[in-house]
Amino acid sequence: METDEDLLTRSIREPEAFELLVVRHSGALHGYLARRAPGAADDLLAEVWLQAFTGRGTYDVARGTSRTWLFGVARNVLAAHRRRREYEGRALPGDEESSDPWHAIDRRLDAAAVAPLIRDTLAGLPNVERELLLLVAWEQLTPSEAAAVVGIPAGTARSRLHRARTRLRAALDSPESLRLTGDFA
Repeated sequence: METDEDLLTRSIREPEAFELLVVRHSGALHGYLARRAPGAADDLLAEVWLQAFTGRGTYDVARGTSRTWLFGVARNVLAAHRRRREYEGRALPGDEESSDPWHAIDRRLDAAAVAPLIRDTLAGLPNVERELLLLVAWEQLTPSEAAAVVGIPAGTARSRLHRARTRLRAALDSPESLRLTGDFA
């Protein structure tokens, strides 16, 4: 079985080779987009594949795996989508709620009482720390892959990821969390 990197390289001279990348990674990329922009995920995924296909010649194996590169493309497409929404005036102040991935998950949490605390803690994290945490937790990327997606060194990503996890853990261990859940054990 050909690696993704081999397929990307081959797709430059044989464009049909790119199709297997679409098959392999559409589910993960769609999930990434759906958790961040639920109503636009399908359109954004199409844009990701269009940009990835157009820019496949720019892929550099020295900068990470093709999966990492694809998540980077998805992140850029999502950022452009958010900027476009703001420019068009469709993003209201505090419109984070429409693209905040925690709203969809709130309904599924068994401990629904702590969901606002988790959401507030995540919202309070610096953007890069939040994105790293979500890429590792939800998208199952390694810290090094997540670092490549957000464009920072792997060591920096690991320290920021540690900080984000520590803040989230502290919030969940706080007296407020215990009060909300009634878990005083």
